[in-house]
Amino acid sequence: MSKAERAILTNMCMVYDNNGKILVQDRKDPNWSGITFPGGHIEKGESFVRSVIREVYEETGLDIKSPKLCGIKQFQNANDVRYVVLLFKTHEFSGRLRSSEEGEVFWIEREDLHKYKMTDDFAQMIKIFENDSLSEFYYEDIGNNKWDLKMF
Repeated sequence: MSKAERAILTNMCMVYDNNGKILVQDRKDPNWSGITFPGGHIEKGESFVRSVIREVYEETGLDIKSPKLCGIKQFQNANDVRYVVLLFKTHEFSGRLRSSEEGEVFWIEREDLHKYKMTDDFAQMIKIFENDSLSEFYYEDIGNNKWDLKMF
């Protein structure tokens, strides 16, 4: 029996400043719309760190530096492929902010996040970015097409 499985690898990055602001993206995709952090797919053969640097630049115009891996989100998708999101954060960036076809990007006060419509499960997922004692956001299959959110 093979220990290998198919997986989709993606990333997401919380970019924050030293004044309590976070960079958010208001996604246009009707299948996953609302406020979230920038990120995207990791290309075959691409470094995980370089992929998040590339994705943040493509979606925001900002060059980030020293992104730190702070957690993982994972689940099995409808095709039984493991979907993995590597979660990064950084406060080191330069450049001029610009939006992309993925959605509008803008800075907000962290405490104002609840005032925005967020993507599905983003309100729970942000706990992984902000709590050093958590590192995994996982949907466990409990049968009958039901999933239980676990954070470790």
